[in-house]
Amino acid sequence: MHLFKRITSTSLVKFLPMLTALMLSACATTPYTPEQLALPDELTGVQSKTIDEVTVLASILTDEQAETHFGLDIGAKGLQAVWLRIRNASTQHLWFIRNYFDQDIYTPDEVALMMKGKYPDTEFNSFRQHLRDEAIRVSLLPKTITQGFVFAPKHEGGRYVDIRLTGDAYDLDAMQSDSTDDKNNRAIRKLRELRFGFSIPTPDGEFDHERLTTSTIYAENEVQDLDIHQLRQAIEKLPCCATNAEGKNNGDPINIVIVGKATDLLNSLTRSGWSFTHRISLKSVARLIQSTLQGEAYPVAPVSKLYFFKRKQDFAMQRARQSIAQRNHMRFWLAPFTYKGQQVWVGQVSRDIGIKLTPKSSTLTTHIIDPQVDLAREYLLHSLLAEGFVAKFGFAAGSTKATRSEPALNLMDDPYFSDGMRLVIILSPNPLPINEMHSLQWDKSSAPVAEGQTREAMKNQRPIGP
Repeated sequence: MHLFKRITSTSLVKFLPMLTALMLSACATTPYTPEQLALPDELTGVQSKTIDEVTVLASILTDEQAETHFGLDIGAKGLQAVWLRIRNASTQHLWFIRNYFDQDIYTPDEVALMMKGKYPDTEFNSFRQHLRDEAIRVSLLPKTITQGFVFAPKHEGGRYVDIRLTGDAYDLDAMQSDSTDDKNNRAIRKLRELRFGFSIPTPDGEFDHERLTTSTIYAENEVQDLDIHQLRQAIEKLPCCATNAEGKNNGDPINIVIVGKATDLLNSLTRSGWSFTHRISLKSVARLIQSTLQGEAYPVAPVSKLYFFKRKQDFAMQRARQSIAQRNHMRFWLAPFTYKGQQVWVGQVSRDIGIKLTPKSSTLTTHIIDPQVDLAREYLLHSLLAEGFVAKFGFAAGSTKATRSEPALNLMDDPYFSDGMRLVIILSPNPLPINEMHSLQWDKSSAPVAEGQTREAMKNQRPIGP
């Protein structure tokens, strides 16, 4: 009794961390039992890409695979393990620049400390060393195969894996200074960076893209391959808008067209910050409602169905923000024609800026779109330009033209206005510098932002001079 009286509030504060540590240590009885996977044989969705004499393989472990391989439930801490194997058959010493992969990567010791309370203290050094030994090295020696893991924040649904390798600056400059051949020097400098990009999904059975099988969509129809002039004509002849299931009422405008293989489309969009989306199900709707009520983010929230080519969208993508009420999102349909053998994806992009109640929705709620839909179209273009995935772009007529004073309405009676142009992008499968991007030289679009302004805004832009 006297002992407890002598414990002051200050000493209790000092004592609490020690007491907490003792309690955690006492509770940590889970044995550390890693069972290393056979890599890459036991992994799913392994992707591979080769540039010159360098090959990179990549895969993302599921939470279950990571727990098996490391003996640690890192998924419960919001982490995922990305496995890489880099075969450097070149004569160059290369470096793996991890910050391009993710600026928020976790070190092995950081992961170990996050897991410390789950396992006996006597095993801490063992699993910390295991994590250290399994981490991939950043120095890639010539004629070697290097493999290992990067620990990163978990991206629900999958992520873009950006692997960039650079030559060793010391070695390259030494080679260049020893050479008097300008052509050889230019070749040496050209090899300074190799870029490998992979869009790797981590399926949970709920994502719409998991059911995307492009080979069956037009299996019974002849798909015509078009030249550039025929492509423009086909785009301009498409209906203005997506519709409801019956095809009777117009919804949001069809305002984007992207040319490229499905894999290249997913690669470029995920690298540019777009996420996969859940299908509409009881589970996803319940989570959507909960996120709405609590004002939380739901970065892979489902996107409602719209119809084009007599079917609902083949898949959707989104760029989520802090609240479920705010996001950019797109719907895509595979077109019944190709361009130079490449798939053509017709779509609709808009920005959600709020949520409203409506009896027109099965969930009694719907997103409110930004009426300046051309801003969302421009956002998509700029996101792809920023990452170098645009080989060519231009604009074609065919979408809904409406003004600020006389807007059009979508299926949820949200007003919008637009110049009626469709953004057309021919993808580059690999990133290009901005100076290698070209215009299709088709129509010109109006200037987004200016479309929504009045004459009063003219005071903010004036000619230089008296």
